[in-house]
Amino acid sequence: MEFGKDFTLIGEEYRVQVGKEDFYIDLLFLNRELSCLVAIELKAEKFSPAHLGQLNFYLEALDRDVKKPHENPSVGLVLCTSKDDTVVEYALSRSLNPALISEYTLKLPDKKILQKKLIEITESSEFSDV
Repeated sequence: MEFGKDFTLIGEEYRVQVGKEDFYIDLLFLNRELSCLVAIELKAEKFSPAHLGQLNFYLEALDRDVKKPHENPSVGLVLCTSKDDTVVEYALSRSLNPALISEYTLKLPDKKILQKKLIEITESSEFSDV
């Protein structure tokens, strides 16, 4: 996963406590260029407006309890397997928090690269005795 040189991973399953309850942000980064926290929620399903509600909750918790005074407001990203653009538009229309909704796809490396790696593995000393 590569976002660029200005992103620093703060944590996976980053815990924020609101009231007496614990909540976990899938991925939390600091963006040095933007000087803000970036919360990323990973969803192995189609986008739902509830995902945006969850993300906005996390952004509020970050801004109140985690961000430093000199940092800009936190931003969020929901990565999901698919989305209906009209549903996303409606969900984002009244949102005041900066958030993005994007699809992700799983992509295997090129077949030639996989074959080369398989040959390397099978020829390594670890597997040659098997």
